[in-house]
Amino acid sequence: MFSSLIDAVTGGLPPFTAGTIFSQTRVDGWLAAMLLLAAGCYFYGVHRLKARGDKWPVSRTIMFVGAGLGSIALVTLTGIGAYDTTLVSVHMVQHMVLGMVAPIFLALGAPVTLALRTLPKKPRALLLSAVHSRVARVLAFPLVAYAIFVANPFVLYFSDLYRLTLEHPWLHEFMHAHFIATGCLFFWPLVGLDPLPGRWPYPARALLMILSVPFHTVLGLTIMQQKELLGGDYYPSLGLTWANPASDQVTAGGILWAGGELVSVTMLAVLVVQWIRASEREAARVDRQLDREEAAAERQSAAAAGAPAADMTSLTPHQAPEYDQRAATS
Repeated sequence: MFSSLIDAVTGGLPPFTAGTIFSQTRVDGWLAAMLLLAAGCYFYGVHRLKARGDKWPVSRTIMFVGAGLGSIALVTLTGIGAYDTTLVSVHMVQHMVLGMVAPIFLALGAPVTLALRTLPKKPRALLLSAVHSRVARVLAFPLVAYAIFVANPFVLYFSDLYRLTLEHPWLHEFMHAHFIATGCLFFWPLVGLDPLPGRWPYPARALLMILSVPFHTVLGLTIMQQKELLGGDYYPSLGLTWANPASDQVTAGGILWAGGELVSVTMLAVLVVQWIRASEREAARVDRQLDREEAAAERQSAAAAGAPAADMTSLTPHQAPEYDQRAATS
C-alpha cells in the first residue's frame, strides 16, 4: 500500500525546476472550482455596482482576484502543488503563500463590503448577523487569532499530523483550507478593509504584527537545525535520486525564517500607510467640522449686526468676513 502511495505521489516527477512549475500545472479538483466560483461572485458583485452607477476601486479587484485568489492558484494548481508532498521546501513555499501572503491580499480586496453593498435584503442581514455574531467576535479577536496563527505550524510540524497530511490526500487538501482560514483570521482584523467588530487601533495592530516575527524565526531555525526529518522516513522512502531530504529541510527552514520576516515587514509597511491615510481622513473631517462651526458663528455675528441672514447662507466661511467689511463701509 505504501509503495502505491509513493507511486501516486512521485508519479515519475522530474527534478523540480522553474520549468516544472508550468509543465506540471493541473487545473482540476475542488480547489480550482472554488477559486473560479469566488472570482465569479466577486466580478458579479462589481458588475452589479457599476450597473447601478456606483464605483468600486479597481485596486480592490486586483488585490482580491489577481493577487489573492491568483496566489492560491499559483501554489496549488501549478507544479508547486504537484511537488508539495515530494519536497518539504516546496511545501514550505506553499504554506507561506496560503497562510500569510494570500490572506493579506484577500483582506485588502474587501469582499464582505462588496457583498453588503450588492446582496438582497435578507442575505445581507444574514451576513451582517454572522459578522457581528459572538463566534465571529471571539475568532476575530486579535489575541485569539494570534494564538491560533502562531500555534498552528508548531502543532503541525512537531507532531504526527504532518506525516498524516502527506499520506492522506483528503487531509492534505484540508490543511490547505486550514492555512488560508487561519491566515485570514489573523490578517483580516489587522489590515482588512471590511467592517469587523472589536478592531484594535493601529499602534496595537503593529505591535501584534511585530510580536509574530520571533515565532517564525524560532520555527524556521528549529527546522533548519534539527536532525530528525519532518515526516519521519516519508521523504527518504520516496527514493528520489535528485533530492536530498536533509538539505531540502534546511532550505525549508530558511524559507520559513526569511519569508516570515519579509511578510512581517511588508505588513508593517501596509499598516503604516493605512494609519497615515486614516489620520489624513480624520484631519479632513475635523477641518470640515471646524469650517461648519466657523460659518455658523459668522452667520450669527452677521445676524446680530443686522446683515440679512439669507445672503449670508450663500457665502463660504472665507467670504463672510469680506461681506461684513463691505456692509460696514456702505
